[in-house]
Amino acid sequence: MPLDRRVWSEALALRDAGYLVSVICPKGKNLLASRYEILEGIHIYRHRTWEASNSVGYLLEYGVALIAELYLTLKVFRRTRFRILHGCNPPDTIFLLALLLRPFGVRFIFDHHDLAPELFEAKFGERRQALAALTRLAEKLSFKAASVSIATNESFKEVAITRGGMRPEHVFVVRNCPDLTKLRTTPIRRDVRYGKSLQVLYVGFMARQDGLHLLLESIEHIVKHEKRRDTNFLLVGGGTMLPELRSIVAKKELHSFVTFTGQVSHDEVTNYLSNADIGVAPDPKTSMNDNSTMIKIFEYMAFGLPVVLFDLKEGRRSAGSAALYAQPNDPIDFANQIIKLLNCMELRKKLGACGRQRIEEGLNWKIEKTALLKAYSTALETR
Repeated sequence: MPLDRRVWSEALALRDAGYLVSVICPKGKNLLASRYEILEGIHIYRHRTWEASNSVGYLLEYGVALIAELYLTLKVFRRTRFRILHGCNPPDTIFLLALLLRPFGVRFIFDHHDLAPELFEAKFGERRQALAALTRLAEKLSFKAASVSIATNESFKEVAITRGGMRPEHVFVVRNCPDLTKLRTTPIRRDVRYGKSLQVLYVGFMARQDGLHLLLESIEHIVKHEKRRDTNFLLVGGGTMLPELRSIVAKKELHSFVTFTGQVSHDEVTNYLSNADIGVAPDPKTSMNDNSTMIKIFEYMAFGLPVVLFDLKEGRRSAGSAALYAQPNDPIDFANQIIKLLNCMELRKKLGACGRQRIEEGLNWKIEKTALLKAYSTALETR
């Protein structure tokens, strides 16, 4: 926090509604971040953590995080006597803290960010069946402990009802949409195009399930097969795959056309979004991605960028006619859709305008936060 824009937007909306909000979160890569600070009226408590690189490591990662969260949760409860524990997954172990505090009248809201069983499968395949079973059990118990659940889209709501056994009236869809009151474009700057006339942008985390390896195959096809020399591909964000991706770019000799920024501030992301021509979401079709909403798609649309993505169920629900859709997991077809946009400014403008209109008419935080506040009032009323 506050880099997680969804959670930060939720915290600010609750603050504005009169709630006293405390947030417990990991420090992330910034080990120098303060263990406690008050930022815009939000009390932030941070703990150290580390990210597992294999399935067995998840047990240690989640165990260490749970101990830190338990200590800080009890610390905050002693200070504030909070009435709602709002847990965002992963990890799906926060329900244990909710059960501990239930005798004191604390209600649990399960904010369902990721499909943990599908995420585990996407990272490790069908290996480690025992650990995969634990992720399914933790998800089920999280729903069982929750007074209400918050879903990021309709697919997640269906999971909460069918797999989680939640009552439909206790599940609220709160999409991860941009806040138009805070969205500001920046002036066009040629220097952020790295000497190219056109720029294709990726914004987001870079892990195995995010499809960056497919995007690099697409870029190689565009540069070497289609002989495009006028486009820079800007990849913004950090993640576990970043070193490997840099190595692939060097091996394929694409360094003149691909630029990595690493993790940057929100203001820098805004600058890159303001100066791009196309936004890409190369998330491959998996059971997790097909049912997930990608915040980067909303961000591209908010800045009037046309989008290229694989044809995923929730991706199509998000972007509608503001995007071109490639055959799932086909990097060559993905490249062809990018080329269509590179070759036609009018098509870029048409799709970009359509995306911006979708954001203004419904897919924005002003509308979505009303569901968040309704979820809180329902949780407080639920016995």
